[in-house]
Amino acid sequence: MFFQQLPSRASSLSYLFGCAGLGKAVAVDVVAGDEEDFIERARQAGARITHVIDTHVHADHLSGGRKLACRTGAPYCLHEAARGFVHFDFEALRHDQLIEVGNVSVRVLHTPGHTPDSICLLVTDKRRGEAPWFVLTGDTLFVGAVGRPDLAGGDIPQGRAAPSPSPVGLEREMAGTLYDSLHAHLLNLPGELEIYPGHQAGSACGAGLSGKPASTLAFEKRFNPLLGLSREAFIQQLAAEIPPRPAGMAGIVAANVSP
Repeated sequence: MFFQQLPSRASSLSYLFGCAGLGKAVAVDVVAGDEEDFIERARQAGARITHVIDTHVHADHLSGGRKLACRTGAPYCLHEAARGFVHFDFEALRHDQLIEVGNVSVRVLHTPGHTPDSICLLVTDKRRGEAPWFVLTGDTLFVGAVGRPDLAGGDIPQGRAAPSPSPVGLEREMAGTLYDSLHAHLLNLPGELEIYPGHQAGSACGAGLSGKPASTLAFEKRFNPLLGLSREAFIQQLAAEIPPRPAGMAGIVAANVSP
């Protein structure tokens, strides 16, 4: 198995990984402008990009996912929840879906909260063993922090009926959803599991992110200040620590959901 973590603009972290033996690769959270770099890196690894995945519709940067998918002939993938607000066709992923990439398997975990369509990707190298090796956590779980809960309000889930007329009410609902996602789908995984997030310090997609671009689940459960809180305390703290929205967010989201 080969694995590359690629820092990009807006403190984003993108990924290219796959099975070198059978020449297949997955590209995750590609930032616009980095498409050629991914193509060249895959070529150097002797692999063909077979899947291009965004862990959610991004609000802080333009996605290069669709362009890379077009260049490589790979499907562009989002979680099926994005069908409610994305205005073009894509390959819809389902919770617990297994994607086989040669000797590498990728299990899709639907983890809404940052956005309704957020996913994490649980990755196993079958030549190494049957246990998962690492998880790409997108904007659900960061090193030292979690995703902000307010970017689903108004700008992202177009066509989704808001459960509350108040933005604060929607933020609290999404914070509760994020708590549920973390505890149902991530925090019960093995502690030795490596985690690789979608951003590091400097990103507007969360508060208190570490500059360290990776961690383990056990370390985060012990030291991430949000993961030991009760559900209500988690909601209260997350709703109280919302940073300013990303610059140009409305235009970025419009571009990322438009044909």
